[in-house]
Amino acid sequence: MKMHKGFAKFPSVAIVAAGLTLALASVGRGAPKNRDDTVLATIGSMKITEAEVDAKARPQLNQIKSQIYMARKRALDNLVDDYLIEQAAKKAGMTKEAYLKKEVDDNAPPPTEKEMKDFYDQNQARINQPYDKIKAPLEQYMRRQKLNAAREELLAKLRREANVKVMLKAPRVEVSTEYSANSTGPSNAPVTIVEFSDYQCPFCRRAESSVQEVLKKYGDKVRLVYMDYPLPMHQFALKAAEAARCAGDQGKYWQFHDALFADQSKLDDAGLKATAAKLKLNSKKFDACLADNMHLDQIRKSQQEGTEVGVDGTPTFIINGRMLSGAQPPSEMESVIDEELAQQNVKTAAVN
Repeated sequence: MKMHKGFAKFPSVAIVAAGLTLALASVGRGAPKNRDDTVLATIGSMKITEAEVDAKARPQLNQIKSQIYMARKRALDNLVDDYLIEQAAKKAGMTKEAYLKKEVDDNAPPPTEKEMKDFYDQNQARINQPYDKIKAPLEQYMRRQKLNAAREELLAKLRREANVKVMLKAPRVEVSTEYSANSTGPSNAPVTIVEFSDYQCPFCRRAESSVQEVLKKYGDKVRLVYMDYPLPMHQFALKAAEAARCAGDQGKYWQFHDALFADQSKLDDAGLKATAAKLKLNSKKFDACLADNMHLDQIRKSQQEGTEVGVDGTPTFIINGRMLSGAQPPSEMESVIDEELAQQNVKTAAVN
């Protein structure tokens, strides 16, 4: 399976797409019901049905189902967008290139020195390089961001004017959050993001900025549920997950969570205890919690839940049942969230 936009893979799971597409429509959270159970194999008098196979292969099938949907959605979006731009350019009596220059390029001027400096100051800890050294690539990055925003704004306007209706339905999986590490946001938020993540995974760290940006933008419209999914190739990930939950016992889960992602070089026992001391946790209780593996069972059940719904790497996000794999940029998550809010007639104005 090709890694998509930053994705730490679970090494024991291989997804093979060939021959499985026909089974996708019937994949649910258990064996399909009320269907003709076609026999796929016999062992003497014992029969193995398609329903049993689908239930056994549910994690892989859910992944494939999500991938097929995303491929179709991107293709559909490209077809719709290309048609809208071509028609708008024709109406304006311009070539497609000239129309895009007028409506996109000319509406997205290069970032000013102040804009770049402000961005650098706000993200200096993450950038960790002198301003003069990253000024040129920063200008290119911010320019691309402006161009993308202008293009998205144009396409949204054209879609509204053309009354575009999309009938392609996103596949959904049911996920239990009973064994989540913690959550933030109102329990009745119209959108719930379930994040399966690993504290030692570099892609998960990269995804943190996208998650924080999304939470800031949507405010109480979004609830985030964090599920531990430490990968076996990361030797410190499991203990780090335990430590975060131990900190949560003392009311400082999210502070510890943020500290772990802020510096992934401090995930060994000494680093975890140093972080606990920095956050002024009761060291005796914290050390005992770690030594006694008080949260290990819940973490294992969190992992099991992820595997059962099709998670095979980190980070994986499930947004209102819709699976999104890899370290996604904010725009990818926002696209799904906006669709979910629109279906519920919730206004999507950004939170200031």
